[in-house]
Amino acid sequence: MFPSETNLNPVNPVTPVAPPKKSTRGFASMDRERQKEIARKGGRAAHQKGTAHEFTPEEARVAGRKGGQAVSRDRAHMAAIGREGGQARGAKAARLAQQNAAVAASSSIKQAS
Repeated sequence: MFPSETNLNPVNPVTPVAPPKKSTRGFASMDRERQKEIARKGGRAAHQKGTAHEFTPEEARVAGRKGGQAVSRDRAHMAAIGREGGQARGAKAARLAQQNAAVAASSSIKQAS
């Protein structure tokens, strides 16, 4: 296979399509550390200016309740979450049982010798 065959034009398969150019502009094109640095400066500036919003415990409770109600309306999603939690718990129990059996086996070998 030729390298040009990997990016074929769907309209004219003989003509290769140039790969899309990655923009070097904007927040999303920056690396994570640079994004964090800018966001941190913005947060500090907002607090100094007095326009930063801080949730009171009551506001946080209301927001959490609202989000929980929105998510729990989707029964299939909630069932999937519960199933995943149950599988994780079962896997952890099996892993611990296996570790305990290995420890018991190694201690019985030491006692026998």
